[in-house]
Amino acid sequence: MKINTRIFGEIEVDDEKIINFESGIIGFPQYTRFTLVYDVDNEQEASIIWLQSIDEADLVLPIINPLLIKDDYNPTIEDQYLEPLGELDPDATLIFVTLTVPSDIKKMTINLRAPIVVNANNKKAAQIIIEDDLPVRFPIYDLLSERAEENKEGK
Repeated sequence: MKINTRIFGEIEVDDEKIINFESGIIGFPQYTRFTLVYDVDNEQEASIIWLQSIDEADLVLPIINPLLIKDDYNPTIEDQYLEPLGELDPDATLIFVTLTVPSDIKKMTINLRAPIVVNANNKKAAQIIIEDDLPVRFPIYDLLSERAEENKEGK
């Protein structure tokens, strides 16, 4: 199917790539169908991924694997919130967090308090607010800058 997007224009989305959020996402419960859009050719090279609504061209959120930022990220998620996703296989469970990029890029943050959990086997997903004492706005600009500098130096 072809969909229109605000950032990428018209794109082709395979039906098998549609992710279903039974309850929508925070702030947008009416939108339940999304796809992941990578702005690089190789998904393995992507650090920022775009969660694009199938039904609303303007609804697109940058997301990132939290382990790329905080390698000890391991939130406690109650089983009741995961049940709608079906049986979760650790090898087929994806966890993302939303990324906020304000006009002052140095104030870029990720939301560690409301991860997005995706069951890649059945394409069911949920954004879950967790009880752990984790920040909604975890600053990442300095960390990303440090890592970019280390990569330049070949460390």
